[in-house]
Amino acid sequence: MTTEDGGPFSIAEMVFHHTGDAHELDFAPFFTIHLPQWEPVHILGLTVDLSPTRHVVFMIFTAIMTFLILWLAARGIAKAHREGRAPGGFAGMMEAFVLFVRNEIAIANIGHEEGPRYAPLIMTFFFFILMANLMGLVPWGTSVTGNLAVTGALAVLAFLVIEIGGMVKLGFKGYMGTIFPTIPGMSGVGGAVMTVAMAPIEILSKMVKPIALAIRLFGNMLAGHFVILSLFGIVFMFGGLHIMASYGIGVVTAAVVLGVMCLELIVAFLQAYVFALLSAVFIGLMQHEHH
Repeated sequence: MTTEDGGPFSIAEMVFHHTGDAHELDFAPFFTIHLPQWEPVHILGLTVDLSPTRHVVFMIFTAIMTFLILWLAARGIAKAHREGRAPGGFAGMMEAFVLFVRNEIAIANIGHEEGPRYAPLIMTFFFFILMANLMGLVPWGTSVTGNLAVTGALAVLAFLVIEIGGMVKLGFKGYMGTIFPTIPGMSGVGGAVMTVAMAPIEILSKMVKPIALAIRLFGNMLAGHFVILSLFGIVFMFGGLHIMASYGIGVVTAAVVLGVMCLELIVAFLQAYVFALLSAVFIGLMQHEHH
């Protein structure tokens, strides 16, 4: 099978075309929207391109959809309370999700004292990442969590909250104790040497946490799309076979892709849960750090 320009069909090219970023929104075979491209900005010797891309557009769309869904759910819950009944349907389902994230993720891992303060952030992580993951499963959609820059930005935000929140809670002296720990049972010169020697390890452990958050989410979402698109590519690769063989390959591939899509639906929820859970765990560990 050949592509539109007459070249040979390539699964790799198709996969990277659909998972990579671009300056256009591709709604093939209907139409394509070309996004504006602006002149790069030069900041401190660096060239920064602020032109909107497909992932930027879908990230904004994901944020808007997340806000609208939670806003509609909040209105439904408020209406049910005014009528003196328990919320049901969509509002009731969203209330269950919110209470689960608040109570079982945020408060359970950060603590009853500090948990409610960080619960809005943890819920934002969960619902934004969940919506972003699901956007990659709809036609012509793309998952912005398959972009390392997006997951990296989320991880940096979590890192800043962990460290700044820890400094506010522990005080400057207590926070420095998380970098230069006091070794139990050691004092004098030996204790001082061990304290200084442990500092690079402690700093590295602080840096590894956000890196792990970013790479885990990015890798899982990107790998799932690679599998689905590669399986779809099999159909086009064998499109030139006998019609019965083509139909057979198509039916089998479609069944496998359907199974993988169901698995990806589970992964979308799981990865949002894992990111929110680990963020809450890291915040809780810093809030209750004792050295």
